[in-house]
Amino acid sequence: MENKVEELRKKAGIRQDEFAKILGVSRQTISALETGKYNPSILLAHKIAKYFKTSIEQVFIFDE
Repeated sequence: MENKVEELRKKAGIRQDEFAKILGVSRQTISALETGKYNPSILLAHKIAKYFKTSIEQVFIFDE
């Protein structure tokens, strides 16, 4: 699954460790998300989309 987490985070001017703290996860989780090595839970995906004031579908690209 592709995502725009890194793009959105950098556009917002937030470091990985800052973003991780906001979301209540580790910096390693943010790194793994951004590199596509980790698929988030629906709760984490919702928190990320809500933080960026967008929909989950705008952040995470689901391939069928």
